[in-house]
Amino acid sequence: MAIKVNSPGLATSVQDLGRPGYYHLGIPISGGMDRFALRAANMLVGNDEGAAVLEAVFLGPELEFTQDAMVAVTGADLPPKVDGDPRATWTSFAIRAGQVLSFEYLKGGARAYIAVSGGIDVPLALGSRSTYTLGALGGFEGRNLLAGDELPVGAAPAAAEGRVVPAELRRMPGSPAELRAMPGLYWHRITEASRRGFFEDTWKVALEADRIGYRFQNGHPLEFVDREPPFGAGSDPSNIVDSCYPYGSIQVPGGTEPIVLHRDAVSGGGYFMIGTVISADMDLIGQLQPHTPTRFVSVDMAAALAARHDRRALLDKIRSALD
Repeated sequence: MAIKVNSPGLATSVQDLGRPGYYHLGIPISGGMDRFALRAANMLVGNDEGAAVLEAVFLGPELEFTQDAMVAVTGADLPPKVDGDPRATWTSFAIRAGQVLSFEYLKGGARAYIAVSGGIDVPLALGSRSTYTLGALGGFEGRNLLAGDELPVGAAPAAAEGRVVPAELRRMPGSPAELRAMPGLYWHRITEASRRGFFEDTWKVALEADRIGYRFQNGHPLEFVDREPPFGAGSDPSNIVDSCYPYGSIQVPGGTEPIVLHRDAVSGGGYFMIGTVISADMDLIGQLQPHTPTRFVSVDMAAALAARHDRRALLDKIRSALD
């Protein structure tokens, strides 16, 4: 079976849970920005949770199906339509051969995940079907979708129509969004007043918000502790001797606008990191629109591990609800 792309939307790409194990070579994990929503979409249509789906940003694609399929759309509130008739999000629904899936305008969130029974069956690249556009790796020819593309789909498992993820089990950011973060190795580089201020300020998502990283604005500039720049570091107080960047790390070039590095981020560089957003909240970043008010919340390792446990428990509840 193939899916014909009549219109690609704004930035629609093939994504799965990513390709771990190559970050030390400069190849990021990629994969869905909101893994929680990606997993839920696959559960709804009976796929393996890591099957490849389509990640649509802000504007949905128009897709023509050449064979019957079960479909689910999760994540952002991007209402789907089949031949113009509305369908519910976070719910499995059938599409017949010859029908067209399209979308209304975005009502909330930023990224929707479109799962098709059988999964998007593009070739594996380093163990993953995820698209890394900067490296032209994976996905459909290493790029976002274009009109005229035809997407192969795998053998479809048995899946029922009308399966629903209950509203109380869906996870989206609040307003203001809260991102829990642990102070990092370079926390000592800023003054005590700036340490408090970073977590007290309400920031706003900048226009520079994509798969590489999210920039935040409108907080107070950071004040740095005086120092003699070490050999190999630049003269700006925010410069360090080049270091590795973990996913979720919060770098602040010039001390003015924090940038949270995400799925397609570079693996290292010369800006200090004020801290790291915990793994349980990385999904939420992918659903933030520009200008969204956001607070960073300081947590310790125990709280970060508890949050990760809670996220896993929520996924378990979805599995139980669908079983």
